[in-house]
Amino acid sequence: MRKFLGAALSVGAMTIISLAAPSTMARPVLKQSADFVVPEANQAVGVDDKYFYAIDNQGIGKYDKKTGKLILRWQGDRSGPILHLDSAMVMDGKIYCAHSNYPEWPMTSSMEVFDAETLEHVDSHSFGINWGSLTWVDWHEGHWWMGFANYDRPFGPNKTPYGHKAATQIIKFSKDFRMAEAWVLPKALLDKFDDMSNSGGSWGTDGFLYLTGHDPAEVYKMKLPKGGGSILEVVEILPMNIRGQGIAWDRSRGSRNEIWGIVRATAKEKAAGGDHKVTAFRLEEAQ
Repeated sequence: MRKFLGAALSVGAMTIISLAAPSTMARPVLKQSADFVVPEANQAVGVDDKYFYAIDNQGIGKYDKKTGKLILRWQGDRSGPILHLDSAMVMDGKIYCAHSNYPEWPMTSSMEVFDAETLEHVDSHSFGINWGSLTWVDWHEGHWWMGFANYDRPFGPNKTPYGHKAATQIIKFSKDFRMAEAWVLPKALLDKFDDMSNSGGSWGTDGFLYLTGHDPAEVYKMKLPKGGGSILEVVEILPMNIRGQGIAWDRSRGSRNEIWGIVRATAKEKAAGGDHKVTAFRLEEAQ
């Protein structure tokens, strides 16, 4: 059941932490507006005007935004070819999902497309082994934007880093997937990810790119470097009741400037009967 939380709750109103110089101007705050128990919310969430779409490695759950009622579920075959879905961006009746073969080596990536009404898989675009593991997809100002993660966490029999997280890239593509530009993340942000990497990304209606890590309960408001170079700049850090993973701004008509995320239950929480959750936050001016 949807819960509208008051400001008295600790997650109800979260002050933005800024890396910029102090300012006397009032800053906006994130106020939690929804909280749903959703078993598929293991990797990410996407949203349109009526529904949210919870993403698991090989599954998608379509839910009513107001009631949290399950509408439809898609489940891929355990043997693939869909192995590790990692985000969802909903546009013009289709769900665009980042996909990789994580944690297999070498890393391969693709964008998988589903019909939002039926959840039928309708298209695919492969990126091969060029840049790492695709973790998020978005569309902004006539271009595709995608995050390709690399990791310091060791994998495989040789226990070597899975690509080295410093090689994580945010890439801008043309409509026909021609690479236009690419940026890397600042070390201060990479340090927050420990041995993992960037897991989610979504362009806000304010013109800033919002990113997440694999685990931290916060969102990073980013901008492209204005003075030159290839390193994205951190504008602010926004605490948010999530555990990293995929996020999505609600850009549907009449939306209330909401950003959606997930709280992935830990193994200990799952053993105690807990489950994954989808959460939504509204960006409002501080009172």
